[in-house]
Amino acid sequence: MIDFHTHTTASDGALSPSELFSRAVDRGLTALAVTDHDTLAGWQTAQALKNQGVALVCGVELSCQWGGATIHVVGLNVDADSGELLEALDQLQQLRRDRAEKIAAKLERLGAVGALAGAQALAGEAAICRPHFAHWLVSEGYMPSVSRAFDKWLGNGKPGDIKTPWPALTDTVAVIVAAGGIPILAHPLKYRFTRTKLRALCDAFSVAGGVAVEIVNGRQSDAEIAQLKRLAIEKNLSVSLGSDFHREWTYGADLGVDVAIAGDISGVWEMIL
Repeated sequence: MIDFHTHTTASDGALSPSELFSRAVDRGLTALAVTDHDTLAGWQTAQALKNQGVALVCGVELSCQWGGATIHVVGLNVDADSGELLEALDQLQQLRRDRAEKIAAKLERLGAVGALAGAQALAGEAAICRPHFAHWLVSEGYMPSVSRAFDKWLGNGKPGDIKTPWPALTDTVAVIVAAGGIPILAHPLKYRFTRTKLRALCDAFSVAGGVAVEIVNGRQSDAEIAQLKRLAIEKNLSVSLGSDFHREWTYGADLGVDVAIAGDISGVWEMIL
């Protein structure tokens, strides 16, 4: 059992790094990658806990763009001291701060007064993400639920869906490679691309230096996993497995994926563990 895609309170997860690590121990994982959005802070905190029988992998989930869409690339086994990576993270955090201000301005115009301060209070030291705004909207009574907040104000195509000039896919992959890491295309089916466009994305990713695609990143159906395995084989890519764990909830996956799911396809864990 491994999990190479997880989040903590350092980005938009509900568990602290220590709580996430304890959950990994309880779930019997042999390896855990902390892959917060555009920050290494969660992994840095978790380092002190790594002597409890679970191999801790340094990871990060970087935001970028390709084909007019926001794409996420997970970098595994990166060097946390890489100058290229640290510079890229600084730039991404500034983009997130700029986006948060624009989201707050939109919400203010919709009547949600104090959105920026409220989201910042919930985020603490973490960079503000849309879920922080969603939880604040619920806490202040503007929305009945987080899902409703996304459906009405924060989801794709809604007022709070601010288009951000993320770095190009090629540049993002290059940063991970320069940091000695393994670039992985995160949750390929979440982009809702046509099969033709998804194949084109994988081609561009591979040419840029991408190594693997996630075939499990939560609760996929058997048909979806099979589709992604075929895609990996077709594009000569390895595979990765993760839960994309943010918090415990009814419709989300818990920590841990059995590597047997990959079958005889090469997995990134073979390059790391």
